[in-house]
Amino acid sequence: MSYLGRKSKQTSARALSLFATTAQHALGLDGEVNIYVTSSREMQDLNRRYRRKNKPTDVLSFPSRLPGVAGDIAISLEIAAVNAAEIGHSLATEVKVLILHGLLHLAGYDHEADNGEMLARETAMRQELKLPVGLIERAHAATAKAAETARRPKATARKAAAARSSSARRQAVTSQRTPASAKRTASGKTGKREGRRA
Repeated sequence: MSYLGRKSKQTSARALSLFATTAQHALGLDGEVNIYVTSSREMQDLNRRYRRKNKPTDVLSFPSRLPGVAGDIAISLEIAAVNAAEIGHSLATEVKVLILHGLLHLAGYDHEADNGEMLARETAMRQELKLPVGLIERAHAATAKAAETARRPKATARKAAAARSSSARRQAVTSQRTPASAKRTASGKTGKREGRRA
């Protein structure tokens, strides 16, 4: 396992290389794997060149046909840092999640076409390697949340409109009536009305 790219205090090359080797063996993936940690700008360039998607992404995998070489994995350290902060774990943990995802792709899994096979394998390996939620699980959760939000706007908009309408009616009624307990006198002072309970 070779590790190429930027060195960081939180993402030591040695620790990540050891993790990648462990994950690669657990997966049964033979051959050399090169991991390149880079910028979002470079990831966007790679994504545009190889996938025809002109946007940065967190991880890309490039399987190899060469004997003894499994392939290459490219990771955006910037996106990994944002994801780690949003989820609440360390940058090193997030890079490990991305390495695992990339290794699964190098092993031939494809979550876009395999009816949940990669999700099941990623989940099992993530638990075995003591990692938090994986990329595919996050994507499924985000998709479910977006679908729920898409279904809810009408109901939420109706509730908001009803609340505004109710509030406006209360304000209108309150401003139209003079309080029964107070009446201004000619001197401008407020005096209590004498009244009896019936």
